[in-house]
Amino acid sequence: MRSTRATAAVARLNKRSEGRLYQMVITGAGLFKLSEQSEGGISSEAMSLDDFVRYVDALGPQPVRRVTRNDAAFAKQLVKKPAP
Repeated sequence: MRSTRATAAVARLNKRSEGRLYQMVITGAGLFKLSEQSEGGISSEAMSLDDFVRYVDALGPQPVRRVTRNDAAFAKQLVKKPAP
C-alpha cells in the first residue's frame, strides 16, 4: 500500500513528540493531510505523498544522531588541510 511511508512518518513523529497525538488523513483525491488530536490542533493542507513525508519529518523535535568513535575519526580525516 502506498500510504505505508506516510503512516511510518506519522508514527515517528508521534514517538518524538511527547504528549501530542498526530493523525494522518487521506482525502478522496489520494492526497495526505496531518491533523493533531486536540482542541486547538493543527491541520495541514492536502499534499502529495513525498511532500507529506518531508513535512512530517521536519516537524517536532529531531532525533539526535549517534556518532561513533570511527565516525568521528573518519570525519576528522575528511577535513581539507590548508595549502602551504
